[in-house]
Amino acid sequence: MFTPLLRRAVLLATATLLTFFAGCSKKDSPPTVADSAPAPGAKILRVGNGAEPQDIDPHVVTGVGEHKIITALLEGLVTYSPDGDIAPGVAERWDISEDNLTYTFHLRENARWSNGDPVTAQDFVRSFQRILTPSLGAEYAYKLFHLVGAEEFNTGKLTDFTQVGAKALDDHTLRLTLKHRTPFLLDSLQHYAWFPVHIPTVEKFDGLTRKGSAWTRAGNYVGNGPFNLVEWKTNQKITVTRSHTYWDHAAVKLDGIEFFAIDSADTEERMFRTGALDYCYSLPLGKIATYRREHPDMYHQDPYYGVYYYRINTTRKPLDDKRVRRALALAIDRDSIIKNILRDGGQTPALNFTPPSPKFTSAARMAGDLDEAKRLLAEAGYPDGKGMPPVEILFNTLDSHRVIAEAIQQMWRTRLGVDATITNQEWKVYLDSQQTLNYQVARAGWIGDYDDPHTFLDLWVTGGGNNQTGWSHADYDRLLRGALETKTEKERMAVYQKLEAILADEMPVIPIYFYTRVYAISPKVKNWISNPLDSRAWKWVDLK
Repeated sequence: MFTPLLRRAVLLATATLLTFFAGCSKKDSPPTVADSAPAPGAKILRVGNGAEPQDIDPHVVTGVGEHKIITALLEGLVTYSPDGDIAPGVAERWDISEDNLTYTFHLRENARWSNGDPVTAQDFVRSFQRILTPSLGAEYAYKLFHLVGAEEFNTGKLTDFTQVGAKALDDHTLRLTLKHRTPFLLDSLQHYAWFPVHIPTVEKFDGLTRKGSAWTRAGNYVGNGPFNLVEWKTNQKITVTRSHTYWDHAAVKLDGIEFFAIDSADTEERMFRTGALDYCYSLPLGKIATYRREHPDMYHQDPYYGVYYYRINTTRKPLDDKRVRRALALAIDRDSIIKNILRDGGQTPALNFTPPSPKFTSAARMAGDLDEAKRLLAEAGYPDGKGMPPVEILFNTLDSHRVIAEAIQQMWRTRLGVDATITNQEWKVYLDSQQTLNYQVARAGWIGDYDDPHTFLDLWVTGGGNNQTGWSHADYDRLLRGALETKTEKERMAVYQKLEAILADEMPVIPIYFYTRVYAISPKVKNWISNPLDSRAWKWVDLK
């Protein structure tokens, strides 16, 4: 999942597509929300949430901030338990075949959309078809490629969606058929790429096959989660209130949540300090030591399954030469960035891409020192940086990204003789620049969508929705395809070791450091469970 600080067919024949979606929406259910704005004295959690969200359509976004909002409004087949583990969501139970290729989900009969419609197995099937429809251009479509026929449908080799491994056996029974063993499937189902949308509402606002339609606006949005959208003030905040149609509404503790769009860490911290926020997503670098020393009851420094890195546009010269990419990577002093900029917030230098975990730690590392970096640059035709055109570093607006970019700019200049310029862009523009390869080097971050190295290594498959580097490597693609065909976990992890070795040699991205979550939260916030994915079900969170 792409972080804002950081993620899931050629066109169907026109007649086929129209016929399918017409069949999805014969009932024109009005997208109304019964819940009103919270009453005075209600328990409203006020959350700093980074930049203005790209959207809150689960099939078109990729960011962490968007994830936080969407998981309040929508719920998938599974969700999070109070301690952060997998728990039943819309599906109250499921069966797994002996060969681990067929999952049968039994949906709750009392699951409802916010307009009162029942949530059915067909809602999931239709939603899966939508995210896989090529004209939508969903970056996260590949998350569903574990299903039989899903990749073929998304790439146009298959136009009949009934051949894809997602079947509604009846209103409350959904069968998923996989093309290979997928040990992390249930974990991955917690991700919004697998969430259902209310197809009649999406269709009403012409959003079935295009991004940016009005179905996600307040007053239009129909969700099935624990909260309903009641207000979206652009570049200010999104307000959600407790849903009374949610199947588990009695368990929801909060009356509402306000998600504030704040680009400046200084502004966010000031709002937190003055009581305008209960949760400060990102502390300013200069405030970390103060909070650690003076406010230990508010300061949190948690493990975080993610990597901060620079994405490289490998289609641009001279960055199409891996010797140049490796030279730039080796010239970065990661320890200095962590100590002097990040203020020792628990981050660790990243010399490979996938963060270490109990399940997997990469043996491959980028090899070499500054002398090797200079040698590689000279070998590429740029001795001491002579003749090397300036490199532009792009980052999304945030002070910490700017400071890191300035430090790397200085390192490249003084260590390699390579000039660099830095450019910041607003979140949505920045995302578009990467998707269209309109950049040279771009700051990026990736947080695991689930607890498995696959969620990091499947990013770099040729043409992947979140690749956005132009990099392609036939051996990498072949190995990645084969990883889930292995018979044992030991064999699967061995494949991932080979993939990391290719990335360390080719360097289409430059890993910089492995994240920790450094934030502040009011002691009055209860049931806030920390976990390496920083994910939770909002229904469990409470205010004292």
